[in-house]
Amino acid sequence: MSDKKTSDHAASSASDVLTDGRTSDDSKSAAGSALSQVNGGRSTGDAAAHAASETLQSDDTGKKSKTAAGSALSQKED
Repeated sequence: MSDKKTSDHAASSASDVLTDGRTSDDSKSAAGSALSQVNGGRSTGDAAAHAASETLQSDDTGKKSKTAAGSALSQKED
């Protein structure tokens, strides 16, 4: 069980990503993972971590998507 949790700033970014119709599926997957960890106690799964990695590497991804993806990826357990 993870003791890490999503910050308020990252959660706000993730919420914006999920409600924006222009964001990619990878961005939305990472954002959903970040939001699911607002209260802690959960960790990022393999598929969401891969989506977060793809989001962070994309030149076409906005700042809010990258914020949410970074939060999700930082909560991936080894």
